[in-house]
Amino acid sequence: MADSTDPARGADALLRARRTRVVVVGGGVAGLVSALEWAKIGAQVTVLDAAGRLGGSLETSLLDGIPIDLVADAFPAQAPALAGVIDELRLRADVDEAAPLPVWIAGPAAAGRASNAAPLPEATVLGIPSNAWADDVRRVIGWRGAWRAYLDRLRPPLTIGHERSLGRLVRQRMGDRVVDRLVAPVTRGLYGLDPDEVDVEAAAPGLSTALTRTGSLAGAVFDLLAPDGDGDGSATAPATRATLRGGFGRLATALTERLLDLGADLRVDHRVTSLAAAPDGTWTVRAPAPDQARDQATDQATDAAAAVPSAAGPPGEVVVEADVVVIATGARVAAALLDGAGIRVGADAPAAPVRDVVDLVVVTPALDGAPRGRAVYPVVAPGRAAPGAAGADTTPDVASAALSVTLPSAEWPSLAAAAGPGRHVLRVTLDADAARSDEATIDLARGGAAALLGVDLPAPHAAGRRTVVLEPPASRLGHAEHVTAVRGLTSAHPGLAVVGSWVAGSGVAATVADALAENDRIRSAVLWPGEGAPTSDAGDESAGR
Repeated sequence: MADSTDPARGADALLRARRTRVVVVGGGVAGLVSALEWAKIGAQVTVLDAAGRLGGSLETSLLDGIPIDLVADAFPAQAPALAGVIDELRLRADVDEAAPLPVWIAGPAAAGRASNAAPLPEATVLGIPSNAWADDVRRVIGWRGAWRAYLDRLRPPLTIGHERSLGRLVRQRMGDRVVDRLVAPVTRGLYGLDPDEVDVEAAAPGLSTALTRTGSLAGAVFDLLAPDGDGDGSATAPATRATLRGGFGRLATALTERLLDLGADLRVDHRVTSLAAAPDGTWTVRAPAPDQARDQATDQATDAAAAVPSAAGPPGEVVVEADVVVIATGARVAAALLDGAGIRVGADAPAAPVRDVVDLVVVTPALDGAPRGRAVYPVVAPGRAAPGAAGADTTPDVASAALSVTLPSAEWPSLAAAAGPGRHVLRVTLDADAARSDEATIDLARGGAAALLGVDLPAPHAAGRRTVVLEPPASRLGHAEHVTAVRGLTSAHPGLAVVGSWVAGSGVAATVADALAENDRIRSAVLWPGEGAPTSDAGDESAGR
């Protein structure tokens, strides 16, 4: 291991850092964080992004004068890696923590339930209750569901890792009603996945181990939630959510400004089409000339809230020689680039779901006081496929069309202040339909939101629709194995890293943590070749971190 207290070694590391040429393909949060990790040690950094702006999923726009985050809108307040980046960018004073409002679930009326909508029970992990007889649980699953769930206490425990599917595990232990009325709304709302597609250990670390230890699934949930438990509860209990005042897109702006200060070369409208390895271990990255029509459209953009500073490159094809290449694109682009370089990783990549997301600004006193919390997730009626699932009824049904409805202006104090009295911001997620007009989609979203919220919603004062491609979350079954295979192939090529939500799992916090870890791995090999990372924290300082 390298001795970081040796001045000569530290000087050599600094010299190697300044000579290192780094190309980051993709200017989303993973790409910008990766670029910053190299730029702050003095490396020569180039970022190439195919879009007309940097930031990727970090984008804030104005709707009726209110700053709306278009994709990523929050992060766990306790995420240490992202917290470090926020502190480094001096954004800590602008962190806005969510109001303590519950998530509700709503569905068709059924015997044994006084209402078709209720808050998600408190003592649950991913909707799995620790006590099926609790009033807030029985209200949702009914007496019959409570009796069936009680059988969990009488069944023998499973061997650790015996059942990886969350849906199958809960169905075997607690029955259909717990899965359909509690677990499914949560996993669809959080991950866009049916419970059967969710990996137990990825979504709820420690649950399988606790099941074996306690003898029942309810006991395992109680164990994870206990404050004096074995430490697993903090990994599964809902973390306090946070965002940035003025929009989460400010994180992209701050990252971009910091990179420009450090001399990084940032280029938008540069779609990388070729990645080739040379015998000496270096890489050649090619991107054609920017699309002039797109440049013109970008210049005409007037949405100041979404603007991110950038440094456009000169006309003509860009050819960059690099010692390090960080691929920070989506799954399909990354697989195509790697395949062109002889690294075949895309065969087993899961398809990314596509959603229509509609933001509505409405003026109605019915939503004052957030009568149904910060979000409502639908319960799918028995025998009916979930919206967007294979075999689902595609007939527009406003009572079941929405996959979720959230109330950003209820959750975020700063957004409530920006909206002002009486105005409310709703976000409705629907299964994507390219043939459906914007007007029809907005009408469907309004109807779905009204059904889930249990109120009559007026015509929106303002509305916006966009189609979003969601990277599969880390909680999907098979995700861990796929990422292990990808990383195994790419790690065999020195100076190559793959980052982004498609490997890290959805969520900015997870993406940032993964990008930091991957770049640290490669950076250690560059700064201390053949010797490993430094043996003390002082080594990081000697390298300019």
